[in-house]
Amino acid sequence: MIPAQFDYVAPATVQEALALLAEHGDDAKVLAGGQSLLPVLRMRLNAPGVIVDISGISELRSITDEGDAIRIGAASTYQDVLDSALVKEHLTLLHQAVSEVADPQIRHRGTVCGALAHADPAGDVGAPVLALDARMVISGPGGERTVPAAEFFVDIFETAIGDGELLTSVVIPKHTGWGSHYEKFVRVSHQWAIVGVAAAVRSEGGTIAEARVGLTNMGSRPLRASAVEQALTGQPATEAAVAAICARAGEGTDPPSDLNGQADYRRHVAGVLTRRAVLAAAGGAG
Repeated sequence: MIPAQFDYVAPATVQEALALLAEHGDDAKVLAGGQSLLPVLRMRLNAPGVIVDISGISELRSITDEGDAIRIGAASTYQDVLDSALVKEHLTLLHQAVSEVADPQIRHRGTVCGALAHADPAGDVGAPVLALDARMVISGPGGERTVPAAEFFVDIFETAIGDGELLTSVVIPKHTGWGSHYEKFVRVSHQWAIVGVAAAVRSEGGTIAEARVGLTNMGSRPLRASAVEQALTGQPATEAAVAAICARAGEGTDPPSDLNGQADYRRHVAGVLTRRAVLAAAGGAG
């Protein structure tokens, strides 16, 4: 289908973008990579009067070292993340998850922050960002504020970004030396995850000292398997020690039931994938 008619503006700065959002209110939509917005427009599921394209704002297309964290700007594409030596060294889990996103065409257009703002629970970046204790930087009429990832995702397609506000970057603490693995279950290549598990493990002498586990498409937002993380701490990094713990990853979740699988099937798959991801991460730790 052809989208409804709209006006297109491309601000050069964040302040210009915020001024446009303030001027047009609910009639404006933000475009970064457009890989989620454009299909919505083509299907006429939304018909904004103004598209505010932030992809040309140079200050937002950067990946920088903040000392103990890495900052990824809102206009940085998936491919920028994959090409970044900083991300590969210090945020290996995110690097692995982004490599599973769709295909090269989409990875060269889509953005990490765009996916976070879209908040599709089947998206590949929410779970690793949540597991890595990221902080979302949101700019608005009242200035800049920072929201922890645990508070950012509210519901399906709903986040802590308020009216007239803009997600300008995500700041993720370094996990240098941690082992990590993103396990994604799909039936067809490049499909949205039926279930995904993002695991990061810090090992000491063959024992799991810390574990981080995020779940993809196991509820209306990305989830953290906190009980599994706590139970894994202090366990030897062996299949015998972690299998029963990881099998409980789906407990307390509310995954969808659809043509790809019922909720109880997804809970079972989550346990299997968590075991695989944790063992793979533990094998690469240090």
